[in-house]
Amino acid sequence: MKTQFKALAIFSTLSLLGGCNNNKTGSEDQDAANLTSSEENVVVETAFPENVYWGDQHLHTAWSGDAGAAGTVIGPEEALRFAMGEEVTNNSGQPAKLHRPLDWLCVSDHSDGMGVISFIKDGDPELMKIPLVKKWHDGMNSSDNAVQKATSVDITQTQSRGELPKELLDSSFARTVWDKNIAIVEKYNKPGKFTAFIAYEWTSNYGGGNNLHRNIIYRGNGAEATQMLPANTFASSDPETLWEWMTAYEKKTGGKILAIPHNGNLSNGLMFSLTTLAGKPLTKEYAEARNKWERLYEISQYKGTSEAHPSLSPTDEFANFEIWDKGNLGIQDPKNPKMLETEYYREALKDGINLEQTLGTNPFKYGAAGGTDSHTGLSAPEEDNFGSKFKIVEPNAERWDETSSKTEYGTVKGWEYGASGWTGVWATANTREAIWDAMHRRETYATTGPRMTLRFFGGFDYTDEDLKATNMAERGYKKGVPMGGDLVAAPKGKSPTFMIAAVKDPIGANLDRVQVIKGWVDAKGKKQEKIYEVVWGDADTRKLDAKGKLPAVGNTVNLETCEVSNTIGDSELKTVWTDPDFDPSLPAVYYVRVLEIPTPRWTAWDAMRYKIKMDPSVPMTIQERCFGSPIWYTPVDL
Repeated sequence: MKTQFKALAIFSTLSLLGGCNNNKTGSEDQDAANLTSSEENVVVETAFPENVYWGDQHLHTAWSGDAGAAGTVIGPEEALRFAMGEEVTNNSGQPAKLHRPLDWLCVSDHSDGMGVISFIKDGDPELMKIPLVKKWHDGMNSSDNAVQKATSVDITQTQSRGELPKELLDSSFARTVWDKNIAIVEKYNKPGKFTAFIAYEWTSNYGGGNNLHRNIIYRGNGAEATQMLPANTFASSDPETLWEWMTAYEKKTGGKILAIPHNGNLSNGLMFSLTTLAGKPLTKEYAEARNKWERLYEISQYKGTSEAHPSLSPTDEFANFEIWDKGNLGIQDPKNPKMLETEYYREALKDGINLEQTLGTNPFKYGAAGGTDSHTGLSAPEEDNFGSKFKIVEPNAERWDETSSKTEYGTVKGWEYGASGWTGVWATANTREAIWDAMHRRETYATTGPRMTLRFFGGFDYTDEDLKATNMAERGYKKGVPMGGDLVAAPKGKSPTFMIAAVKDPIGANLDRVQVIKGWVDAKGKKQEKIYEVVWGDADTRKLDAKGKLPAVGNTVNLETCEVSNTIGDSELKTVWTDPDFDPSLPAVYYVRVLEIPTPRWTAWDAMRYKIKMDPSVPMTIQERCFGSPIWYTPVDL
């Protein structure tokens, strides 16, 4: 059967479609909520996490300085309405609507100068007395896109150097903006229907462009969050000072918060460094603090995917996916190949195992999250409905061009932006508390856009009978641990068994394969990894060769029409897999990667809609994927 993905004008109004699999999903709950006029919020708490809830933990609006300076006018309120499924007008004047609403959203505007950009743009009389700010005001209101873009870069770089005018850092101003932010989020938080998180981004550009950003997510309500202003980087851009602020916040308010780092690929080796920023060895206290506050890592977003790098994982044929590896955030310092070793998720998982053996705690014990990092106020990472990073690269015929992003990230070309990603959360209800708790226990997975459903359980006694049972998930929890969990001390003579079930996005493409990626440290202290093909589509015709390599699934994309034929691959892939190389004396980490069959990339949709002849270097198809949070195995004597 052929599937024509919606070939309408980008951001056109589409019917609300819900559901991810035969189980009821969070998106279906939201569809039902949108079709009723009742404002009553009904929260249904399940005995165990039965539903996956979809959201974005990383979205910027006009209240972020770099976004507002680049022409974004959409604020937190419109951002939340868009995520809930409403049609809005984007920053370029086009109608914008998601194919399906989200279940939750974090508006994570930069805490450094949050909201001040609106006062600059509107020409606040007191601020206009500052020559630099007046210059920014004029640039932001220019009709010349190049001037707007240059102004955005100037503001961002001034902020990263810690040189913002003192008038912009006034705490009373920050208080006004933060309280207004909280009020908006509280208005749109609808327990049982839609979760609006209180959040912000702590934006460390250590050393003038080395990305050490963290998204801070609050579990509680405004009464807690308003008691302390968000942390900023004016005094220090060292994450250890952020953890100190988080400690103080929880002590003062009794609330709970967590931090989600992102874009280690732009940190020039600092994100997962094996020393502190001061160059000192990591300590037990450091490991415990990082493990406590940072439970998830954002693997994929518009500025690249940080799962793995082909130079670090040369046997991984899928490691070269949406890679940004040119330098730091400002492309001010070129990338040294040595830096790559401490920038990518998979390497950090292996380093964390090693560090736990010496420090007693794993500082890099991260579950998987996705986010857009959109600065348009719109979380829209769908390939055929791609909103992009800034106003200037919202849907238009030029946004793919090699010069379209040149002043934002150095030599990065417009087509190198990726339409990614979202986070799936297995939770017991669509509430702040339930979704945050799931994030904290790492029962999450990252997707590059499609809403594939993924279950991943680890234990020692799973069977095919468990996999086929109608209560498969319930058995998964009873006999083992879900993604994000820990296995300890294998019973004598037993190896870990993993129960895995993946289902295609109901309005998306079939699945190519499911892989288990294992990392460990051998008896000599050397890091190792292996990728296992555990179940795949078209299994009657595709077989592993003598070296364990699986033939490609094929490609049915018609670039002229952006049609995809779902005649290859499978709609559902399930298996119970046992580690054939298990050594009970060695700690290990396992995570699942699910790949779709090839589909049109956003560049192909632009080429079709705008009748563009793309440069041959521009990728036109993509194999979308999701990454499950790991399951860790630890020997009893560690």
